[in-house]
Amino acid sequence: MSANGKIGIAIWGAGTVSSAHLRAYQKNAACQVVAIGSRTTAGAAAKAREVGLDPNSIDLYDSIADLTQNPAVDALSICTPPQHHARNAIAAAEAGKHLLVEKPIAMTLEELQAMDAAVTKAGVVSVCGFVLRYNPMVETAYALARAGLFGDLLYVQTDYWHNQEQSGYPGSEDHLAHLDMSAMMIGGCHAVDLARYLMDSDIVAVSAVETNGDVAAPFPPMQAAVVRFANGRIGKVSACVAQWMPYQFNVDLLGTDGGLRDNRFFSRTLVGATDWATFPTITPNSGLVSHHPFDGEINHFLACIRSGTQSHANVHDAVNTHQALFAINDSGAAGGISISVPVSA
Repeated sequence: MSANGKIGIAIWGAGTVSSAHLRAYQKNAACQVVAIGSRTTAGAAAKAREVGLDPNSIDLYDSIADLTQNPAVDALSICTPPQHHARNAIAAAEAGKHLLVEKPIAMTLEELQAMDAAVTKAGVVSVCGFVLRYNPMVETAYALARAGLFGDLLYVQTDYWHNQEQSGYPGSEDHLAHLDMSAMMIGGCHAVDLARYLMDSDIVAVSAVETNGDVAAPFPPMQAAVVRFANGRIGKVSACVAQWMPYQFNVDLLGTDGGLRDNRFFSRTLVGATDWATFPTITPNSGLVSHHPFDGEINHFLACIRSGTQSHANVHDAVNTHQALFAINDSGAAGGISISVPVSA
């Protein structure tokens, strides 16, 4: 940490999501942004100006090797395109830097295993960019489930439905024609992660189906999978990006003593209740980066660094999520066969 006791923060990758990371860091008095890196230092300087930082007051980089050698950098957010996440995370871990890596954290099983090994060996704090864990509705659902209001959970369902063009996502015109990975990898990873998180169990098997519908896309834009958990329970996850409709992220939990549908819940413990109860909250029903709860994610990351504890959303935890994602893609391509998924050690 710096002489003033603040955690020195760097951003690697100056795309859209990096702005949200930077603004969240700027709100937290426990840290100070000391560096920004991108493909060019000019791009890094432009990102600094965008969020109100003086480019002359921080270090600018066009090489992650150089950035991670800066002794003022204690931790960094990796906001590059997904195909670079594993390599960037490994470089950060090997340099002894704590890291927050955007999702998906890896594109292949080999990348995933190499990243997990590097982060584990380095012993650094890591957080994966499953930002919906910090959404207020999800936090409430998790608390209700852990408090036992639903009894033993039997089933979970999570759905990521996001047509980026219809939702007004920046630069998304004709987004399906330029899709560089499956719908599950693009955003369905949030659905898979939340299913695991809410069920509090790893996924051990998947069976998936997929379709392109009436659109031309190089990768599956419509996917759904039945999943089985290590605790013997089941669920369903879906990722759909070809439909024409506003963004929707569904969360359903069914248990022996109650259930939840987004921000509505029912429980035997509510003696006298005859219908769903609704709790006011912020739902995850926006696909825009600016609406995601990055403040909560960043505050969690910094708190883990200061306390020296590992996050519940660390790289090793995310291994099972990504193994399930790869299995869903393989199962869908093979016509829905069941594929086993290793559980996290």
